Amino acid sequence: MRATRIFILIEEKHRIRERSPSTAVSPNENEDSTEIFYMTLRTLHRTSAILITAFAIVHLANHLASLSSVASHITFMEVARGIYRQPAIEVLLLFCVAIQVVSGLRLVVSAWTQRRGRIAWLQAIAGAYLGFFLLAHVSAILFGRTVFNLDTNFYFAAAGFHVHPYQFFFAPYYFFAVLALFTHLGCALYWQAKSNVARKLAITLPILLGSVIALLIVLSLAGSLKPVEVPEKYKAIYPGGK
Repeated sequence: MRATRIFILIEEKHRIRERSPSTAVSPNENEDSTEIFYMTLRTLHRTSAILITAFAIVHLANHLASLSSVASHITFMEVARGIYRQPAIEVLLLFCVAIQVVSGLRLVVSAWTQRRGRIAWLQAIAGAYLGFFLLAHVSAILFGRTVFNLDTNFYFAAAGFHVHPYQFFFAPYYFFAVLALFTHLGCALYWQAKSNVARKLAITLPILLGSVIALLIVLSLAGSLKPVEVPEKYKAIYPGGK
């Protein structure tokens, strides 16, 4: 009798599940949910990218000002900081960085096996490096400000170039960061272009421009264009820099 009752209860549960539309999820519904998730993720990625790109343009212009002199770089930075270091704007930028890193990593990994073609892989590799750079660079800036109590200006970025052997890390670190930014943007423009000529220009011009800007910034930080005297307090953050 007890076994019969258990069997009846199990049968009743199955009938309830069959009647209830909320408990049955079709494969199509799962696919729709996944597609909506990735559409939302891409929208967040692109929206945050617009704000980060706007900041990056100002930041790169700031570094290019050092081609004139370090004083010009610092003067430019002080003016720009009056805007982007407003608490609300700084929090928004940090939030956008977090979205870029998390969403970018998820998009790269999720489409790893479906990715086809050189441009798709170039975009993914450039995006992955940008994610690494943003995470490392922003962390270093915040660490320098809060732990070392340093003004994270030109000298903070340049210090690693002037303490051996760290220049062998920082030269490619900065060069490929700038190049990855322009490459990633060029790939995004490539997908929007309508003709083959427009597509070639969309990917080639940003890469060439990014390479030139990256080289100029690295040479400036290294003091190869004009002599740079980095204060000892900045060098001291590196082992052997005192």
